[in-house]
Amino acid sequence: MSDWQFLQKQLLHGEMLNDQQSLSLADFDDTEALVRVASVMRDRGHQNVITYSRKVFIPLTHLCRDVCHYCTFARTPKKIEQPYMPIEEVLELCRQGASVGCQEALFTLGEKPELRYSAARRALQEMGFSSTLDYVKEVARRVLAETGLLPHINAGCMDADEIAGLRQVSASMGIMLESASQRLCEKGMPHYGSPDKEPARRLQTLELAGQASVPFTSGILIGIGETRYERIESLLALRQVNERYGHLQEVIIQNFRAKPGTLMSAAPEPDLNELLWTIAIARLIFGAQMNIQAPPNLSPGVLPQLVAAGINDWGGVSPITPDYVNPEAPWPQLERLADETAAAGKFLEQRLTVYPAYVVEGERWLDDSVQTPVLRLSDAAGFARRDSWVPGEEHSVPAIEARLLATQVEPDAVSSDVLDIVERCWQTGPLTEADVTRLFNVRGADFSYVVAQADQLREKVNGDTVSYVVNRNINYTNVCYFKCQFCAFSKGKQSENLRGRPYDITGEDIAGRCSEAWDRGATEVCMQGGIHPDYTGQTYLDIVNTVRSATPEMHIHAFSPLEVWQGAATLGVSVPNFLRQLRQAGLNTLPGTAAEILHDEVRANLCPDKLNTEQWLEVMAASHAEGMRTTATIMYGHIDRPRHWASHLMHIRSLQQRTAGFTEFVPLPFVHMEAPMYLKGKARRGPSFREAILMHAVARLVFHGLIENIQASWVKMGREGVAACLNAGVNDLGGSLMNESITRAAGSGHGQEWEPELIEARIHAAGRQPRMRTTLYGDAAQERRNAAFNAAPLAAVRGASAAKQQRRKRLLAVEKPLGTPDTMEVKWIHESQDRTVYESVVLMAACN
Repeated sequence: MSDWQFLQKQLLHGEMLNDQQSLSLADFDDTEALVRVASVMRDRGHQNVITYSRKVFIPLTHLCRDVCHYCTFARTPKKIEQPYMPIEEVLELCRQGASVGCQEALFTLGEKPELRYSAARRALQEMGFSSTLDYVKEVARRVLAETGLLPHINAGCMDADEIAGLRQVSASMGIMLESASQRLCEKGMPHYGSPDKEPARRLQTLELAGQASVPFTSGILIGIGETRYERIESLLALRQVNERYGHLQEVIIQNFRAKPGTLMSAAPEPDLNELLWTIAIARLIFGAQMNIQAPPNLSPGVLPQLVAAGINDWGGVSPITPDYVNPEAPWPQLERLADETAAAGKFLEQRLTVYPAYVVEGERWLDDSVQTPVLRLSDAAGFARRDSWVPGEEHSVPAIEARLLATQVEPDAVSSDVLDIVERCWQTGPLTEADVTRLFNVRGADFSYVVAQADQLREKVNGDTVSYVVNRNINYTNVCYFKCQFCAFSKGKQSENLRGRPYDITGEDIAGRCSEAWDRGATEVCMQGGIHPDYTGQTYLDIVNTVRSATPEMHIHAFSPLEVWQGAATLGVSVPNFLRQLRQAGLNTLPGTAAEILHDEVRANLCPDKLNTEQWLEVMAASHAEGMRTTATIMYGHIDRPRHWASHLMHIRSLQQRTAGFTEFVPLPFVHMEAPMYLKGKARRGPSFREAILMHAVARLVFHGLIENIQASWVKMGREGVAACLNAGVNDLGGSLMNESITRAAGSGHGQEWEPELIEARIHAAGRQPRMRTTLYGDAAQERRNAAFNAAPLAAVRGASAAKQQRRKRLLAVEKPLGTPDTMEVKWIHESQDRTVYESVVLMAACN
């Protein structure tokens, strides 16, 4: 076996090359062999995704104390209009960038020009700054605060204090090593006369950045007189510092371009083979996970070949500003860049200036002042959130997803591991949490394939029928002593300013709403509320009795597992015992809410005083054992990640395999607008559209053979979102939801009610057949359908103000109608602190 064959085998088994093995490749000329291995490694680490950052390029100053022989960026004071770009000019440029989807503000500047030029010193003094880096810090702070763009700062060599200061106002920083060769600093070489290009100084900046936990960018410049051996030495120097701190988020392989007017204007540029050789070597040295970048504007016409050599990133591309370092090389249009990336069999995805892995671990890598802006701009995997779609508002389908959803892909365009996982879903075979996580991370052709396969499974299981139930939501109180960070519905002493005052409705009100719902065609009443400190298990039993008395034939779908747990605890009985009492009182099924994310790592921050994962599953299992079916939900898109979603689905899958008690799975995207944790800057603004579609599609695949019904929440997804979900594995649209209030409390523009006529019109528009159903997925009776389609307008509801003690929910008696057919007298009872009070009231819309 040759040395190369040995190294190739080692690399393909996931083992890193040591320094000596890496240096031995300096004499290996078979670029094609290197590229083949590098391509496999890149795919192992980054699948089918090539990233870029949409940026604004800000040349804050062209003054520089160094005199690199190839540079046209640096200029003398006589050749510029002003030493520094004014702050207002920077802000205006960033606002323009934000308007066209830019998310990065790239600050490029010369090295500490005040150490060389009096013009720089005077300008800084006039602006009130002691140094160029002080000015950079202030400009970056303003950009971050006033435009939302994330600063990336290329400020050259820095000390620890300078790095610490800039970390407060930037998401990432960088310095090109260019070369670790001291020889290039000697007389006659390109770095002669440039003190900041001393390799030791630049490596020291990298070292200090690692100590400060700064996501950092570096790389090498090839073709400036270095040897291949020296290139590898430079890459190894970068690898060594990264092994200590893990902060090197990307390695750039930049090819020298000769520029007129420089000392190296006649120097030969590296050819394509030299560039491909170096990219492949970098991939081999750094392994599968490192981000390897090559600027697309420096190699027009050969971009697919750069992809094949092992890159996974194009760097920053600006739709409004030129590359001021290489002004002769314009950025490619983003549409063209996407097409050329696709020609290489990859999908172009937008990232932030800070790479996904560092976004996901933001508490370690980002200053507190930067974490919120990064959360606002990122998706669950840490990539850029590149469109304005959010749950709870009516938006059109984002352009990229619209194209992907309309694209039919052949299996040979899909990643092999995705094909394998999907096939196992079809065969109801074994799945791991890692498999499900992989499905949530698909993009490009893989995304199109997963969604299409989910839709085919839906057709196989459910045909072209789309079901829905006519129901009423009753949220009997919004008083709650739990402090879930996502909830804008519950009210306590400190939350009266959010979406109205605390309320606690009476038994008469519950009865009246149920009666009206029955008259309007409902077959189900869905009831949940806050955990009122005065409620006991008897309260929930009284609620069931009230509904059953007022509407004997109504299906009662009520009480989250948290309410069941609390009710049992207050009565001093076991959960199974309490469930038995509820069932005997007339409860039919339980909603699978309060699940949020079934992963205690998330729950510790999201809802720390709520049920843990094991307890939620315990209530569900007990319900199933008692003969009561339940739904299952997930509330996602806040502080969670794809691996947490996978854990959640696997918990549901495992329990369903044991009990077969879940009737449906309902994804509930987080509505952020009024959520406390979002308002505090601690959460994302809900899932992206891609993530929302995938949640439904992946659920269809993972639950195949176990849960037949996947539901889309119209109050969360909106009409256009629902239409897309119907082609992504969804066969049910949930309820008409008279008086939905929880999602509206969170800031959604949807809610109140979606009338059956409109639901069926939407289903017909999607080319499907509507079916009005019952809670347990039987067909609704024709009489119910007639009532629903001839319903009177929904009456306004009022919530009684919350008293010190909860209002009793049990009706004492229901008497025969008095006077007219649409009135009735109800005697009801509630307790005050010192006596029992009986009252008589007249309710409209009487029970039959």
